[in-house]
Amino acid sequence: MSTENSNLIYVSARASFPWLASPQEQVNDKGEKTYSYSTDLIFPANDPGVAKFMQAYAAIAADKWKENAQAAMQQINSDKRTRCFGAGDEKKSQKTFQVHPGYAGNVYITARNTNQPQIIDVDGRQIDPSNTLALRAAAAKIYGGCYVNAVIKPWPQANTKGIGIRCELVAIQFAKDGEAFGQGATADVSNMFGASVSAAPMGANPFAPVAAAPAMPAAPFGVPGVPSFM
Repeated sequence: MSTENSNLIYVSARASFPWLASPQEQVNDKGEKTYSYSTDLIFPANDPGVAKFMQAYAAIAADKWKENAQAAMQQINSDKRTRCFGAGDEKKSQKTFQVHPGYAGNVYITARNTNQPQIIDVDGRQIDPSNTLALRAAAAKIYGGCYVNAVIKPWPQANTKGIGIRCELVAIQFAKDGEAFGQGATADVSNMFGASVSAAPMGANPFAPVAAAPAMPAAPFGVPGVPSFM
């Protein structure tokens, strides 16, 4: 299990908070800026991809921490800051304290990469990384709520910041559309607009003087008019 490609896992999931066309800037506790491409992958709790990930996690822990693997995993599991996965109900808005759309009752894995992950086109071919326009266009198709296929790679963290389990986003592919997260009903404001200049009839002078608007009627109920400084 310690070979280079043994921990590569192919999964199908729903994307959330994708940063794939450009990296996301984050500031750590020391005020240092970091940049990474990332997305959350949302799964049903019984999804085969989750089982594959957890099996790989256990194998990684056994290889990294040997006889202390169980203790290490208990410590990691008890602190969501040290793990890249968790129950969807943990993912709450810091403003509303409500669970983010799509997470409730599910499981998430956060996958990151400091380098641009491979973006796979719908035909199964990798988009040329040197073709910046094509790469960004394909990455931009992946939005929060759509379905994706991805290759991820869990890895153990063991450094001055402590221990943990993280996940590398190796490659990702748009699979199909889904209901976009966070999009409520859009108000119809068309009745607030008139015809634009481009809609003027042929031969009409769009810059002809406009008739003066009728005088403003007196304010009702004795309400003062517009202040003089306006």
